[in-house]
Amino acid sequence: MDDYEPSRETLAAIAARHGVDIEEVRAAPPGGANHVFHLGDDLVLRIPRAERFVADLVKEALVIPAVRRAGVRTPDVVTFDDTRSMADMPYMVLVRAPGTDLAQAQLPRAEANTVFQQAGRELATLHRLSASAEPGLSAVPEDDGGGDPRALVDRLFVKGWIDIEASRWLTDWFDRLSAYLPTDKPRVLVHGDIAPQNLLVSRSAPALTGIVDWGDAQWADPAIEFAKTPLTGIPAMLEGYRQGSGEGTPAEVGSWEARVLWFHLTWALGRLLHPVPKPGERHWTAPPTSRLLGLLRFFASTPPEPWTNLV
Repeated sequence: MDDYEPSRETLAAIAARHGVDIEEVRAAPPGGANHVFHLGDDLVLRIPRAERFVADLVKEALVIPAVRRAGVRTPDVVTFDDTRSMADMPYMVLVRAPGTDLAQAQLPRAEANTVFQQAGRELATLHRLSASAEPGLSAVPEDDGGGDPRALVDRLFVKGWIDIEASRWLTDWFDRLSAYLPTDKPRVLVHGDIAPQNLLVSRSAPALTGIVDWGDAQWADPAIEFAKTPLTGIPAMLEGYRQGSGEGTPAEVGSWEARVLWFHLTWALGRLLHPVPKPGERHWTAPPTSRLLGLLRFFASTPPEPWTNLV
């Protein structure tokens, strides 16, 4: 099954199970993996778009209760139904957090940074969660690291996506950043998709009300958590993270920021191999060329504090 579309009858049956009339079911901005519907004012329904996304929803059913017990702000699961008795796909119903997502809110930079700082503190709480405290989380996959991005640069050069000058320049940047990577790579539970559309904010004040969409959760280097966040928001999110975790010595500052840049640049370059445009798509990978150009402008300019120790 490649492109699953829930019928009106299916939506009506699921809504009725939760005391909601079909006329109160409204489509919400979709994610890359799931159809999303508001069931009245208090609930959200998520149904995978295709069979290949089912495993991510199963993972969310495991991860969300665990991270809520750890104190992370994320909406609670009301129902996870994988029987396929009411729909041809498993589905999840969650409590609807108040507000809208940060991508839609279009807050001024200072207010957005307040939200990013709050998100950083939530991530510090999340990253303290251990498999020993939540044994069920041992089923969550571990990030394989993706290999050395310098091999990706070589591949892009051979395929003609970049020229020899860009190849050398990018390789030199990865060489410089690699000096800050820890030899013994830390592994924590990460959300894996901290992008503006997954940060819910209050409509009345710049306050984070919840982090949503845990389908990319995995055990990974905690610095990977910042790679889908706009670069303009990372200093604020790192500040919040350090407040929540106690990270903050001068040595740690350089390491964290270099690791964040390493992941940002790696994933942006990886998108060059999949350059199909997706007009209107909210997922962070939708505009690969513009994302890469933004990163290259950042690297080519003199960064603001506290990034200058890497230039």
